[in-house]
Amino acid sequence: MGGRALLDGEVVVVTGGAQGIGAAIARTALRAGARVGVIDLAVVDEPGVAAAVGDVADPASVRRALAQLATQVGAPTVLVNNAGRNASYNPVSMTEGDWDGLFAVDLKAAWLCAREVLPAMVTARSGAIVNLASLHARLTAQGMFPYAAAKAGLVGLTRSLALEVAPYGIRVNSVSPGYIRTPQVEDQFTARTGFEAEVMSAQPLGRIGTPDEVASVVCFLASEAASYVTGADWSVDGGLGVRYA
Repeated sequence: MGGRALLDGEVVVVTGGAQGIGAAIARTALRAGARVGVIDLAVVDEPGVAAAVGDVADPASVRRALAQLATQVGAPTVLVNNAGRNASYNPVSMTEGDWDGLFAVDLKAAWLCAREVLPAMVTARSGAIVNLASLHARLTAQGMFPYAAAKAGLVGLTRSLALEVAPYGIRVNSVSPGYIRTPQVEDQFTARTGFEAEVMSAQPLGRIGTPDEVASVVCFLASEAASYVTGADWSVDGGLGVRYA
């Protein structure tokens, strides 16, 4: 295809960009013409990608990481809130500390990061935020407490924030992946005998998705190609949600 690349001129910041879906989003955005920065607790060494070590659940750490990236790639025009914890707890034995820790990363962090980047976006009267939710936000299973609640909250945050910032030309959407071949999912398959076969048998497309397939949707929503899309939650689950809806 000729013409302008999908994300030419954009500055994309991805949280949790060291591996899995986050790393795929960073690579895809870079190929699409964006300047890219990532924030992660781990050190990221990806050619062409600026990196800052930071804790997205800590407001001061978020501020420092974004300031560092701004000196390298510029102020974000696109924020991708990808960082998250895929943890589950027993609802009775779970402690308040466990609860606060999970929600700090899976829900609060998206607001903390958005709060930092929105003033510049408001001034520019343009920008895009994409939040990585999950199929579990609307269709979940036993053993996913309270991860499903946190991701449902993230979809709610997406819708609410979209309305708040729409007057400034800023769009906010979320993406809800199903089973994707990330290190975390591969660990689950290894730990539970027969689990991968069980998951595969339920997939309408007969396979599990890849991080690059999620990244393509995220980068589309971040781009001007999706200029009339806001407040939406896009499923990237190979039809799994349709099967159980």
